[in-house]
Amino acid sequence: MKHLLRRSLTIRLTLLFSLSATLVLLALGFTVASAVDRHFVEQDLDALNGKLTLVSHAFSLVRTEEDLAKLPALLDSSLVGHHGLAVAVIDPQGEVFFRTSGVSFPNTLLEKPLPADGRGPVVWQAGEGHFRGIAGQLTTQLPGWPAGIVAVSTEISNHEAFMQAFRQTMWIIVALAAVLLGFLAWVATRHGLNPLRQLIAGASEVTASRLDYRLPTESIPIEVAELASTLNDMLARLEDSFKRLSDFSSDLAHELRTPISNLMTQTQVSLSRVRSPEAYQEVLSSNAEELERLARTVSDMLFLAKADNCLIVPTQEPVRMEDEVQDLFDFYEALAEAKGIRLARQGHGQVLGDKLMLRRAISNLLSNAVRYADAESTVSVTISEKTEAIDVCVQNTGPTIPPAQLPRLFDRFYRADTSRHRTTEGAGLGLAIAASIVRAHGGSVDAWSEDGTTRFSLSFPVRSGSTVQS
Repeated sequence: MKHLLRRSLTIRLTLLFSLSATLVLLALGFTVASAVDRHFVEQDLDALNGKLTLVSHAFSLVRTEEDLAKLPALLDSSLVGHHGLAVAVIDPQGEVFFRTSGVSFPNTLLEKPLPADGRGPVVWQAGEGHFRGIAGQLTTQLPGWPAGIVAVSTEISNHEAFMQAFRQTMWIIVALAAVLLGFLAWVATRHGLNPLRQLIAGASEVTASRLDYRLPTESIPIEVAELASTLNDMLARLEDSFKRLSDFSSDLAHELRTPISNLMTQTQVSLSRVRSPEAYQEVLSSNAEELERLARTVSDMLFLAKADNCLIVPTQEPVRMEDEVQDLFDFYEALAEAKGIRLARQGHGQVLGDKLMLRRAISNLLSNAVRYADAESTVSVTISEKTEAIDVCVQNTGPTIPPAQLPRLFDRFYRADTSRHRTTEGAGLGLAIAASIVRAHGGSVDAWSEDGTTRFSLSFPVRSGSTVQS
């Protein structure tokens, strides 16, 4: 049962609603029963107080012994027609002056002294009957009878029987009502959870080939619509990730196929007939180049895999960005001169991070800029300090990248268009690695391209220890 409650929301809601409704019914029944019982008590007290007042008034009129002797007969007459009422009078000496036959009063009503406002009500059982009574003081004008006690009672057996039957009936009604409410709660819960079943049916339509399916949010309640919207956002992220993974797998196969094919072809050609040692050396040298390219690709992929799993932990040391850029200029100077490209730098700033990783990120951007820049143009690197970040921007003139492709430039193996395949020096991982390095340092990357000008920006947060060096 516990396992079923944990798994079934319908049963859980039904039991909670039924329990709440039953508690309300029990509280209502208890209130009604208390009100009825209190009504009977008040009704009895009205009758008892009236009879007590009558007896007290009769004794207050006693002036002689003859008047006192007539009182028992007068009291008997006053009880005619009042079924269940009984009276007991105790004289000042503690003796019974008058008592209705067949009725016994408890000592608690006949003790001395009595409070000024009387005593009671007291409930007791005598034989098979139940009684409720009160007591009070009475006075006469006789010198030998200064004060006495009068007790008045009424039988409440009928009231007790009525209340017992009333309670039994009420409990039966409460039990039946609880069962009925439980059934209605189950029906209402089943109907109320229909939108969830619709979401389940819709979610079952999602497969690897139907990640574009979205759950409807217009025709379901707002409480479930938020869940549907969250699931739709998750499906959108899964679709995007699945598409990127598919593209990555395709690009990876394409990138690895060429060097592997080259290795196999050259090896098979070399083995087709006996060749001179120089020929074999030439083939091995060519194979070594392809293997180096494969090794770089695998190394870069391992680096990105670590970045995706947050396994890259940069060291924290002050790095002067202008010094790193200048060192990279010295490295790429020969390549830039071969294309007639001028390298320019401006600005300065210091970042707290891993020196080798930061140099690799800037190197990848600079290599990309030099590779795709127009001949006889300028590749510039601008370092600018902001309030909360230090930006490093690499800009070149060349083919304009369409806006729709800019968000994907930092994906693995992605190239903006076929015109950028004119060289095979890179595997399309440089920008992805640069983005991973910047994100590992808590920064962000951005790309912009308009009217033949392309700019890549690396933004690093300013942290304690990062100061601008002039």
